[in-house]
Amino acid sequence: MSHASPLQFPCEFPIKAFGLDSGGFTQLVAGIARRHAPDLDETAVTSRPSKGGKYLSVTLLVQAESQDQLDAIYRDLSACPEVVMAL
Repeated sequence: MSHASPLQFPCEFPIKAFGLDSGGFTQLVAGIARRHAPDLDETAVTSRPSKGGKYLSVTLLVQAESQDQLDAIYRDLSACPEVVMAL
C-alpha cells in the first residue's frame, strides 16, 4: 500500500538510530537498513558516541526509493531490542 508523502522519491534521507555502544551497534543498524536499501554504502554511515560514552548515535544517509521502503526500515529498527530509538 502506498502512502501519500511530502517527500519526492528517489531522495537522500537521513535516518538516526540510538542504542548502547556495544561495539557492534553501527554494523547492526547498517545491516538492518541494508535489508531494504542493499546499496547503502559504508561512507553513508556515521556514528557518534554520547557525551558519557554509554550510547551511540548512528546516522544512515539512505537513497530512499519510496515511503514504504522508509517505513520498513523504521519498522525493523524499532523492532530491534538493541535500538533504543529511531528517528
